[in-house]
Amino acid sequence: MSRKSSSYGGVEHEHRQACAPRHRSIAFVELITTAALALSTAVAVTAVSIGMARADVIGDAARGNSAPFAIALLIGLLLSAMAALTAGMAVGPRTD
Repeated sequence: MSRKSSSYGGVEHEHRQACAPRHRSIAFVELITTAALALSTAVAVTAVSIGMARADVIGDAARGNSAPFAIALLIGLLLSAMAALTAGMAVGPRTD
């Protein structure tokens, strides 16, 4: 009986060692994906900022024409609310 349990432990130990390199490669791919997402977000924010500066949305709001600014603000708030809802649903309830 002791032989069976020791051989089973050896098989499981070998299995764990065989899976270790795969976990490292998945972690590396996730790291690259996260870095690419961060970079693309920075590029998108820069492009939107340049577009707002060229459109002079803030200047129009200061001169009294606040309709375009209000629409842009509403769309931004809706997108932020959708992102917060998505993040909340992804995390899910805690089961401590």
